[in-house]
Amino acid sequence: MTDPGSLAWPPAPIKTERLVLRESEARDRPTVIELTASPEVGTYLGGPQPRADLERTMPEIPGRRPGFFVIELDGTAIGTIMLDSHAERPGHIRPDIGKTELGYLLLPQAWGRGYATEACAAALAWCADAHPGEAVVLRTQTANERSMRLAARLGFTEVERFEDFGAEQWFGVWTSLTPPA
Repeated sequence: MTDPGSLAWPPAPIKTERLVLRESEARDRPTVIELTASPEVGTYLGGPQPRADLERTMPEIPGRRPGFFVIELDGTAIGTIMLDSHAERPGHIRPDIGKTELGYLLLPQAWGRGYATEACAAALAWCADAHPGEAVVLRTQTANERSMRLAARLGFTEVERFEDFGAEQWFGVWTSLTPPA
């Protein structure tokens, strides 16, 4: 996904055993606001954003761009997945390793049920089909034990650790050629 704009978007919804990954719709706005305003979700992401600001500034259809998926369970949005050019995002970047970064957010009530693994694996498979062999990177705080375990389950390999945003960060890479752990 060197150029997200070059993708045929939106793809057909991606169905897993329990989930659907699909393009964002207007009905997803409350969920995206909740994700962004949640203190639990924002713990390792710089904290929550003020709900009033989000209500005022969030587009009617949030995340309407190539690489942004809503994660749906039984017809209800429970999170989002982003496959974005990390050059557009702040912080440590390594374009020499990969230009596409995996990001994901799930509502706290969806944590601990394997949904993140299932959804991220499906998004990575989609990315591998769209761009065979292209590397995908992931950044997370080392203190975020859930994200560290997920990165290992998905087959990301550590490239380096670094200090950013006042905490130790982990930077890993995945390709469709990297076997899962």
